Amino acid sequence: MQVGSRRAIVNPISGGGGHADYARRLLGARGFKVQETAGPEDGVELALEAGRDGVSELAVVGGDGTVNEVLRGLSAADHLGEVTLSVVPAGTANILARQIGVVGIEQGVEVADTGDVRTIDLGMADGQPFVVSCIAGFPAEASVAATSDLKARFGTLAFLVTGAQEALEFEPLSIDVEVATDDGDERWSGEALCVLVGNARKFVEQGGQADLEDGLFDVAVVERMPTSNLVAEAVQHRLLGSGSENVTHFQAARVTVSDADGEPITFSRDGELSEHERLALDVSSGALDLRVGAGYTPHPE
Repeated sequence: MQVGSRRAIVNPISGGGGHADYARRLLGARGFKVQETAGPEDGVELALEAGRDGVSELAVVGGDGTVNEVLRGLSAADHLGEVTLSVVPAGTANILARQIGVVGIEQGVEVADTGDVRTIDLGMADGQPFVVSCIAGFPAEASVAATSDLKARFGTLAFLVTGAQEALEFEPLSIDVEVATDDGDERWSGEALCVLVGNARKFVEQGGQADLEDGLFDVAVVERMPTSNLVAEAVQHRLLGSGSENVTHFQAARVTVSDADGEPITFSRDGELSEHERLALDVSSGALDLRVGAGYTPHPE
């Protein structure tokens, strides 16, 4: 067992690739043993190995999907509470990295070496971890059409900007959403284009930083609306904010999404697609130690 060791997992093709050699040199100079993924799910296996080896510092070079693979591996090794994670952004949108004040590979490596450590929440979807968001419905199915450039510019909204044709063909979900809030249990039922459950994504106010340490999800239920309204509001960055009357917001520690007709719903958990007739999502408070940049705000307005 290599207790106290430092290791890095590099996805060489994240964000179009070209960063692996540079990241390897920088991390190696700081005492990290560098391993590279070679295909899908390799991040899970390498993180599982790191957990079994007792690695105490683990840097992830890639995008949000790579981070999710690593989290799943650490969870499978029962090592989430024993490791300090850092993120070196090399993906397309890099939502998590931006939320924690980390921009670029060089700064990411510096933070991985000496950055402050904060203890953040994770989301758990039927026992599977996620750190950014879990999305049900249209965006989960249409996001594959979004180009890298649009993802970089619009993040989660890229699916709407690029997905007009998909929206025209998408059948709204007939769903029940149950949430546990500070004021008690609440329920939303009806036809929706999507449900977005954010841990590191603040849906109430676009551009704002989410609170990763408050023990709550930010939840947005986007109701069925004309496609023209949907795309227009997405382009204006209004869709998930207070400017839209077609969106219901919650903050909750537990969310359950189920199909009213018992049909499977496609979910995207940090980009990992799966189907469920019913999915329970819980906040795991203080589940992960994460190195953050100087621009990180623990409890933003």
